[in-house]
Amino acid sequence: MNDRIREKLNILADAAKYDVSCSSSGSNRKNNGGIGDASRSGICHTYTEDGRCVSLLKILLTNHCIFDCAFCVSRKSNDVKRAAFTVEEVVELTMNFYRRNYIEGLFLSSGIFKNADYTMERLLRIVKKLRTEEKYNGYIHLKTIPGASEALIKEAGLYADRMSINLEMPTEAGLKTVAPDKSHDQVKEPLGWIQDQTVAYKEERKLIKSVPSFVPAGQSTQIVVGATPENDWQIMDTADQFYKRFSLKRVYYSGYIPISNDTRMPSIGSPPPLLREHRLYQTDWLMRFYGFTVQEIVNEQHPFLDAEIDPKFSWALRNLHLFPVDINKAPYSLIIRVPGIGRQSAQKIVAARAFGKLHVYQLKKIGVAYNRAQYFITCADTAFELGSLQAHQIKASVLKESRSKYETAPQVQLSLF
Repeated sequence: MNDRIREKLNILADAAKYDVSCSSSGSNRKNNGGIGDASRSGICHTYTEDGRCVSLLKILLTNHCIFDCAFCVSRKSNDVKRAAFTVEEVVELTMNFYRRNYIEGLFLSSGIFKNADYTMERLLRIVKKLRTEEKYNGYIHLKTIPGASEALIKEAGLYADRMSINLEMPTEAGLKTVAPDKSHDQVKEPLGWIQDQTVAYKEERKLIKSVPSFVPAGQSTQIVVGATPENDWQIMDTADQFYKRFSLKRVYYSGYIPISNDTRMPSIGSPPPLLREHRLYQTDWLMRFYGFTVQEIVNEQHPFLDAEIDPKFSWALRNLHLFPVDINKAPYSLIIRVPGIGRQSAQKIVAARAFGKLHVYQLKKIGVAYNRAQYFITCADTAFELGSLQAHQIKASVLKESRSKYETAPQVQLSLF
């Protein structure tokens, strides 16, 4: 790799790190005589659906941009070093890195230079060249350019495993505050095109087996958290609407890292809201896999998530009238709502109780976090009744016990002499 390409790579890989919406879960592209296999491999420093950590070449085509979004490091008014790859350079980098086993896929995004179609056309040329000329069958995640034409976006879907377009701020008002030239409609329109096309290809495949894959790993988007003053209820309500309307594979939540002293946003030096980001991901998980609705977790009365405890525990404390749950009788749908019991543990409980009533020691062996679950369940040898404790007492007791696990004795420097 020559010095010029290395410099471009350093600049454009660094600029790409602010985009967190990359994951390889859901891809099923097979290797039909080419290079790479997205069904077995994945992408970089992210996690596949089965929990594997995989590697990805994550770059921008360019960090030149015609927009001046206050939250973006690549905004046109920002005094940063600019660079741009050619189509051929990105293809060559991807193939060389893959052959050397440095990566298992490509995540490609870009700033917008000249106009949306000009940029999208070059992204399309890259993925098309990789698939058709280089016979590359590994994972490709391609970012859709807002404002690009429908024809370019739909054609790109034939070569990418996943496509995504960032929503950025959770509300239209918040987006207009920091990016006056953008709107949520610019995101909704291409998401709708890809969703419609995906459905059409699936229907056609029922009749014709040779129909090509179209965005087999689905779509995703990203919401920036903490740059504008929306509460957690607004963020999760927006995510829920996009999940339902566009069948998104994932919504990613990115804690805003201050990069400017713009008075509209937190100033440089302000810590990013990492704990809040974590709680939003936990809420997202409950919505997607545990049967919770947004209104159950966050609503007008409780617009912010509790930073001290996870959202399932918080919900349970607000709904003590639903507990205790009898582990030996309750359906699966109720058991998974108990704090300290995950989906796998709930499945094991349902299967195990067919052979007799479950006791505390058996629940612990199954994997239940009994220190938390004990306040919300009854079993064959329950130690106490839930009604004897109030919500604030349960919370204090669990927090005290969980914190004690991380308390360590002061470390003394050992002397070697």
